Amino acid sequence: MNASSAATFVRSAARTSPSTCPKHVRSYSSLPRPYRFHVGASWAGKPQDPRGPRVKSNPFPSDTPIGKWRDLMLSRPNPPAGKHIGEDFYYIQDMREKSLQGISLGVADGVGGWTESGVDPSLFSQALMYHAHRYSKAAWPGEPEVDPTQEYEEREQVEGWELTPLECLESAYGGVLRERNVLAGSSTACVLTLNASNGLLRAANLGDSGFLVIRASSVIYVQRSQTHFFNCPKQLSKLPTSQKRFSRACVDHPSDADLCEMKLRHGDIIITYTDGLSDNVFPAEMVAICSLVARQFQVSKHTLTPAGDGETQEYSEDQEAQAMAERIVDYARMCMFNQKRVSPFERAAAREGMYFRGGKVDDVTVLVTIVQEAI
Repeated sequence: MNASSAATFVRSAARTSPSTCPKHVRSYSSLPRPYRFHVGASWAGKPQDPRGPRVKSNPFPSDTPIGKWRDLMLSRPNPPAGKHIGEDFYYIQDMREKSLQGISLGVADGVGGWTESGVDPSLFSQALMYHAHRYSKAAWPGEPEVDPTQEYEEREQVEGWELTPLECLESAYGGVLRERNVLAGSSTACVLTLNASNGLLRAANLGDSGFLVIRASSVIYVQRSQTHFFNCPKQLSKLPTSQKRFSRACVDHPSDADLCEMKLRHGDIIITYTDGLSDNVFPAEMVAICSLVARQFQVSKHTLTPAGDGETQEYSEDQEAQAMAERIVDYARMCMFNQKRVSPFERAAAREGMYFRGGKVDDVTVLVTIVQEAI
């Protein structure tokens, strides 16, 4: 399949109509700031493999801070798979809380190989994203803003600090290492901050999760994957304390992450994803899906009543971003079970001299952000 196939898929999807999209998606807009960011999130965990190892999981209890936050994130409307996110996780956090200086967001993909050792990989990715959210909450996406008309003592009392994506990743990783309920595991991670004051995107990516930026129906940036070798991504790890050596684990550090910084423009679309998307869907297909969803929202704003009168319906950019995320996840799920279609993962395997046919079944998590210039 190609971009035209993705377009056909979106047209035929029964849920693509904006009228079916949830109207209570949280807004991440900020009126006093030059930029607004509208975020949609969707995910789908892969089916359990009956031949795979059985892991006795001890999930974070719902009355613990991580458990409460996890349940809150999974309570977002998500038609593709409900609350089943698998070994992936994500976060979306207003920075400086209600002052809306910008947002911090990210995705993490727990490394499934740990199941062979009886370890639940989802605990590491959930804890990593929880601590990333926690550190982002009170931080600034850029240099803390002060009022130059204030006295020096007043300016010194400005709370918070600038938090870069790399610092966020380092702090979150430290939080996981201290987390008693995470005995072992590892995860890839992609963390972004979006500054509402100047439209600056900053990112830190470790492993084969990532993001891309679409501008004017063209992909202007794709985050490259980081791997040790084919299908073995770089990853943050926590090794069991009971074993001095664990030769099969890869231990990387936040400082190994690729860093990116770029200025955003009005209308840009940022797609942040785990490899369940990038292994199954080509960037051109993502562009086609986003373009068609955007077009359908434009058309649906002006509909005709049975009497032939014009009728205007209100649909927000938040609903549009959510619809894009859901359609992309739906399409990824369809592609990963198609063994007759050439996938990005099949092409990557061929470059390494390996044979692989069709899509790669995996968890998939997608965050779609639409950028608006408010002033």
